[in-house]
Amino acid sequence: MTNGEDTVRVAPLWVKIVLWVVAGGLMFTAAEYQTRTGPTYELRGEFTLGEVEHSYELIRSGNSYEDARVAIPNPGEGSVGALHFKRFGTEDEYTAVPLQVDGDELTAVLPRQPAAGKLEYFLVLRMQSEALRIPAASEDNIIIRFKDAVPVGFLVPHIVFMFFALLVGMRSALSAIVTPYDMRKLAWVTLGLMTVGGLILGPVVQKYAFGEFWTGVPFGYDLTDNKTLIMWVVWAAVCGLFMWKRVQSDKVHRISIVAAALVMIVVYLIPHSLRGSELDYDALDQGTPASEAVRTGQSG
Repeated sequence: MTNGEDTVRVAPLWVKIVLWVVAGGLMFTAAEYQTRTGPTYELRGEFTLGEVEHSYELIRSGNSYEDARVAIPNPGEGSVGALHFKRFGTEDEYTAVPLQVDGDELTAVLPRQPAAGKLEYFLVLRMQSEALRIPAASEDNIIIRFKDAVPVGFLVPHIVFMFFALLVGMRSALSAIVTPYDMRKLAWVTLGLMTVGGLILGPVVQKYAFGEFWTGVPFGYDLTDNKTLIMWVVWAAVCGLFMWKRVQSDKVHRISIVAAALVMIVVYLIPHSLRGSELDYDALDQGTPASEAVRTGQSG
């Protein structure tokens, strides 16, 4: 069959609805997984003190224009503790800040850092003869990265466009598998959404947050930028096949769309913000302005 999209009968409405629902489920699953496994998502856990179990959420992302408030449930009367922190990747000594009672929480603040600056921290709680460390000594300390403010007018459209690119990309693949009548149109829409959300708005958001438009290949090793580039190149190749007159096989087009969607899923399974912008404190201590001391491709 050639030009199969033109000869395939339009799918019934119920099929369209089912495919959109499945695509939506795939989108939300991938997006939620990436969010929860990302290095800036709150660290969640439980601790037991005074024979009572408490759940906590500890921040791993802060704003460069304000101190970061760290809060943990107050185990009860007589409980005390301290927040211990230092600049990430340095030989600094840890600074200890006593936790203060604030309603039903124990709180302290981490000093704000320039954009891309990181602090590592842990908490120690005591109640009568009991004591515990969060996280446990056998686990890695918590790392928080700071960023500059990003205007909502850029941040929200960036997120929306990227989520819809994932949604339409999944829907395009499902169409290629089940009923390919609209797969080409959906592939073009996917490419358009990714172009605006990833290659236009993405760099603008990063410029506001960390001072650089693009820190992926060939300028750096930021996984987020490189993941975006990989997805865009794959979908651009798919759409390029549509315009290549020597490739008119409907089967080839269907396989290429499914392959592009699989690449997209794999990319979204890689946590967001890994190997991203990081402030070089050694350079900062030597007098380099904070805006010029940001590095990319760090593993922390």
